[in-house]
Amino acid sequence: MPYGKQPSVLASVATGVALLLSACSSTQQPAAPAAPTAPAAPTTAAAPTRAAAAPTTAAAPTTAAAAATPSAAATAPAVPTPRVAAASPVASPVVAGAATPGAAAAAGGGLTGTVKIVSSLPRTGSSKGQTDTIVNAINMCLQDTNFKVGNATIQYTDMDDATAAKGSWDAAKEAENANAAAADPDVMLYIGTFNSGAAKISIPILNRAGPLAMISPANTYPGLTKPGKGEANEPDVYYPTGKRNYTRVVPADDLQGAVGANWAKELGATKVYVLDDTELYGHGIAVVFADTAKKIGLNVVGGPEGIDTKATDYRALATKIRGTGADFVYFGGITQNNAGKLWKDLRAVMPDLKLMGPDGIFEQAFLDDAGDAAEGSYITFGGVPPDKLTGKGAEWYQRYKNQFHSEPEAYAAYGYEACKVGVDAIQRAGKKDRAAIVDALFATKNYNGVLGTWSFDQNGDTTLTTMSGNQVKNGKFEFVKMIEAPKT
Repeated sequence: MPYGKQPSVLASVATGVALLLSACSSTQQPAAPAAPTAPAAPTTAAAPTRAAAAPTTAAAPTTAAAAATPSAAATAPAVPTPRVAAASPVASPVVAGAATPGAAAAAGGGLTGTVKIVSSLPRTGSSKGQTDTIVNAINMCLQDTNFKVGNATIQYTDMDDATAAKGSWDAAKEAENANAAAADPDVMLYIGTFNSGAAKISIPILNRAGPLAMISPANTYPGLTKPGKGEANEPDVYYPTGKRNYTRVVPADDLQGAVGANWAKELGATKVYVLDDTELYGHGIAVVFADTAKKIGLNVVGGPEGIDTKATDYRALATKIRGTGADFVYFGGITQNNAGKLWKDLRAVMPDLKLMGPDGIFEQAFLDDAGDAAEGSYITFGGVPPDKLTGKGAEWYQRYKNQFHSEPEAYAAYGYEACKVGVDAIQRAGKKDRAAIVDALFATKNYNGVLGTWSFDQNGDTTLTTMSGNQVKNGKFEFVKMIEAPKT
């Protein structure tokens, strides 16, 4: 203390007061979460093509709530320490709870303490370039709110549902992520998944946990939400409580597959051969394409036929396809299931063949893998490319480029919208109550966001139906036209 030594009695009193104040302050909510310690021996990944903003830090999770009883693991793991992505090339990363310029979120009386938001996306393997931009967009969304919702501080964790061994999403890893989120009572929103097959794993786990609200920026398999559009027991099998908790901001494949078939006919296709990667998403959209092609008068001369995704050579398959007289091949699948090699071998045997794929290959990784064989390919996307967004979407696109000095990939805007509408639902619920947040999410109507003005229907699907056709020219995706999905 200044001014020299004080009498011993006063010193004792001061010490007692200090101890009392210390004890009281230890029960108060900290203004911002502490930075986590670095994870032990993290998996090393190649530097992303597009740098991702550093994700929000998360405090150590509390003990699992007794009410949450996930099905896929006997003991649910804790929400992991968040991955640390590459720093933004423009600005220093924002830490959860740190003040950023802009208006603060409106106060919500029942929202206090910590609200956790997690995303579960493939952050390892060739999907990383795509998901880096989605994570960037989620961080932009949370920066816009100053990492606040009501009077609560938002903590965000960027979870990886892929493994280095597989190079893409992994069912066991997705189950682990979903169980961790379900078991942490502070987690109020699960952004994911990227792959429809992964959603099939996590929806039932999260459905039993409150249920916990889930919103996907990229899943398009119809059977996740739409009765009569998938297997006989879908979608009810994914919702064991009988209450829906899953939503998505991108149109489903029963629309995109039909759009692809109609566009193929416009492009002059007469005999089509349909291939797929045998996964939920790829096979599902291939079936829709083939069924629609038959209805509109195209001759489906083969397929849907599943490929061996681990094959080193597809020339025998290409020779078989050539023997059918096909002038058009449609592939339902994702880049990570050997699409690049398939393209190369089809082109080697049939140089003039027209090739089309869905948004599972609408990413830089496909162009890298297929090389020159991608040239001229037609790609449908179940939405609008980032540089073709209008209004708020155009403003967001410019902000993204200014912040990250790179182009966002196809699903980045959908990641931003998923985060924004999720935070909006938490705000409207007004309390840390998972069931109330799910109700608020499904009540989203006429939401005016970066994708336009839209609503969720009773199944959790977006009312948006505008899609786009793109073509690879000079090694890049080039927008061709907007396509309105046919009425179903």
